[in-house]
Amino acid sequence: MKKTVLVALAATMAVGACTTDPYTGEQKISNTVGGATLGALAGAGVGLLAGGDDRRNALIGAGIGALAGGAVGSVMDRNEAELRAQLQGTGVSVTRVGDRVVLNMPSDITFATDQDAVKSQFYPVLNSVALVLRKYNQTIVDVYGFTDSTGDDTYNYNLSQRRAFSVANYLSSQGVDSRRLAVTGFGETRPVADNGSPAGRAQNRRVEIQLSPLT
Repeated sequence: MKKTVLVALAATMAVGACTTDPYTGEQKISNTVGGATLGALAGAGVGLLAGGDDRRNALIGAGIGALAGGAVGSVMDRNEAELRAQLQGTGVSVTRVGDRVVLNMPSDITFATDQDAVKSQFYPVLNSVALVLRKYNQTIVDVYGFTDSTGDDTYNYNLSQRRAFSVANYLSSQGVDSRRLAVTGFGETRPVADNGSPAGRAQNRRVEIQLSPLT
């Protein structure tokens, strides 16, 4: 089970879902209201299961030029190089998969246990990602959430969706065009390691950001 939520639509519906942390003063989306927002989206059938074509059409219609030919590899090379430079030593891995660049963000450094608000200590890392995304705007950005297999699968799915949304929402707040962003929660369905060990479960709890060329 998965749903893709376009952040531009989700952010509009989540305006009333923000609360202020009494200790930090930070604005965040609460677990309860954030889940309700996603549920409302699912019930309304808006912004769900929207693929890259919807974002491509919106961005090209807004005057952002699409990439073609050798420009695709060249632009993605620059994205990869700058992200590697910005994220060195942060715990976030950068992987090149064809013409895509994938960032793997372990949840241990991104979120507190069972929480969906991005840790304030992780803001500088996401700021660095946003810097590169703003510089190279000819990509579409998918934010994927994953959990380990501990606990209820529906709960895990909802948590993965909320965490991915929190990351995407933060990037949008840092000036990344929300029309480029979409969120998908996968819960426990796509492990990259054995859930039978603590080390494996830690690897499976993650958020991934995938950059694909606007073609």
